[in-house]
Amino acid sequence: MEEERGYEEERRKLMEGLRAQGISKEVSEAMMHVKRHLFVPHHLVDQAYGDSPLPIGEGQTISAPHMVAMMCDYLELKKGEKVLEIGAGSGYHAAVIAEIIGEEGHVYSVERIHWLIRLSGENLKHAGYMHVTVMQGDGTLGLPEHAPYDKISVTCAAPDVPPPLLEQLKTGGKMVIPIGRYRQELYLVKKTNGVEKERKCDVIFVPLVGKYGFH
Repeated sequence: MEEERGYEEERRKLMEGLRAQGISKEVSEAMMHVKRHLFVPHHLVDQAYGDSPLPIGEGQTISAPHMVAMMCDYLELKKGEKVLEIGAGSGYHAAVIAEIIGEEGHVYSVERIHWLIRLSGENLKHAGYMHVTVMQGDGTLGLPEHAPYDKISVTCAAPDVPPPLLEQLKTGGKMVIPIGRYRQELYLVKKTNGVEKERKCDVIFVPLVGKYGFH
């Protein structure tokens, strides 16, 4: 119990820092409820509430909290929405989305690496997020069987916006996606009668591998 209280205080300090960076109250309050220490490797648990990415094995990472917060803010997530995530990783980003959209919403996450499907699923279950479904597949193809989606969050960098993801996004929906191989930029994509792309910031993500990704 003492250990959990310590984590809560670390989490509170992290959220205060994010609020100072301009992260919304809604997102920071939601992230206050997500126990990031449940999503990092055991040997790195003392670094769980630092604002930096951490390795989770085989070249994969858990994103820095500020990046997760920014992407959620750009999406303007709402209660009850259906969200597609590309790249489950350890499950932390999906947990934050799930916290924001509530139990009346649902997150579908596509992950290509088999051991990460198991890891993220176990982490999400342990953390209490039952309204997240992690499935194996080529993330560049999305998950057409549950489309259309209100929002799409891509947590790995692509050469460009994969056409299947645009097709599976609702009209009026939003997507955040890093684009580029060596110099990556985060874009907010809005699907209206056409497609609007707005550059947000420089980022560093692992590559999106698949038919419309890197090979």
